[in-house]
Amino acid sequence: MSEKEDNTYEVPIGPVHPALKEPFMIEFKLDGEEIVDADPKPGMNHRGIEFMGMHRNPVKVIPLSERICGICSIVHQHMYTTAGEHAAGIVPTERSRYIRTIMMELERIHSHVLWAGVAAHEIGFDTHLHFTWKIREKVMDLLEVISGNRVNYSMWTFGGVRRDITEDMLPTAMETLEYYEELYDKLEDIFLGDPSIKHRTKDIGILTEKDALELCGVGPTIRASGVKKDVRIDQPYSAYGDLDIDYVVPSRYGYENTGDVFSKTLVRLKEVEQSVDIIRQCLNQMPEGEIDSESNKAALLNKLKKADGEGVGRIEAPRGEAMHYVRFKEGKEDIDCWKVRASTYNNLATYKPMFLGEQIADIPIIAASIDPCIGCMDRAEIVNVNTGNKKSYDKEELHDLSVQKTEDMLGGIE
Repeated sequence: MSEKEDNTYEVPIGPVHPALKEPFMIEFKLDGEEIVDADPKPGMNHRGIEFMGMHRNPVKVIPLSERICGICSIVHQHMYTTAGEHAAGIVPTERSRYIRTIMMELERIHSHVLWAGVAAHEIGFDTHLHFTWKIREKVMDLLEVISGNRVNYSMWTFGGVRRDITEDMLPTAMETLEYYEELYDKLEDIFLGDPSIKHRTKDIGILTEKDALELCGVGPTIRASGVKKDVRIDQPYSAYGDLDIDYVVPSRYGYENTGDVFSKTLVRLKEVEQSVDIIRQCLNQMPEGEIDSESNKAALLNKLKKADGEGVGRIEAPRGEAMHYVRFKEGKEDIDCWKVRASTYNNLATYKPMFLGEQIADIPIIAASIDPCIGCMDRAEIVNVNTGNKKSYDKEELHDLSVQKTEDMLGGIE
């Protein structure tokens, strides 16, 4: 901590800090306890997944894509396969569209319930953390029944899904939906009715509708400010175009669209309720038929090798709009280009107006309010600090740099 001439202090939070679940830094300027400036500093959690993907054939990238995020693994797999389907001219079956929608909404329930627990932990309510993490087990159990896995479900393939939702799974699915319907009032009472939580979340971390639009935020972060944007409604994909679904904004439920932490909590809890309804609609309307339009895998690989085009997969992830870009070149076995833009990339810009004027004690809950996923978002580039020039390195150059750096470090050791 260093004192400045204008009596403000610079305090870095991160990249390792109890309030942060991933390596990330925000540099704050404080006037006493008041935040007068905030500067997010990402770039400390780059894993090179896009680079690895471009050295694999398109099918082998499917399981890699869902490892971009442990909580939003389905949505990344969906965006990647959808982009690949667009590039290769592959059309998924109708039944698979509904199964995909069900799986994505189950993951939305999982993500939002988990977030509620993390948010409670950030303001010292660990009883709520343990309660929410207990009830999320139910949706994880259902995901395991359908896919065989509780995390990283390996459900998607080009042309559809790898596993069906069979008749014998329906009783478990309906029991899970009823479980969350019965618990919903308790969730609302805990997070929206508790006076202490209200005190820690109302009028804290406000993002106005104007700032939300100008800074291009996405998802619950901006719907809490009253911005009616949701890819599921604006540009429907999978089965969403066949369903009755509306924007979840606070004013729809009799609250003000203030954009504070309380409003962001409200939106996520209401989206849990909405997801249950969407899944019910899908189960009731799901058509019969095949779950995979490309069941001949040898023919699929041949089609992908002959593909020469590009595609975009766009989705409303639990954290907001995200997308994948894929490019194939005919005769090239590996992907020619793969780029990912996750929701947190957009929402990072909304931090500054949310932090300004708030107290240092509110930093953890405001930081958590956008549900940041640094692993999804982070990128890295090499910048010469003296000239500002940027450079890209290929695989061989990175290897040579690593070897040279190791030799330099060990040079003085006998």
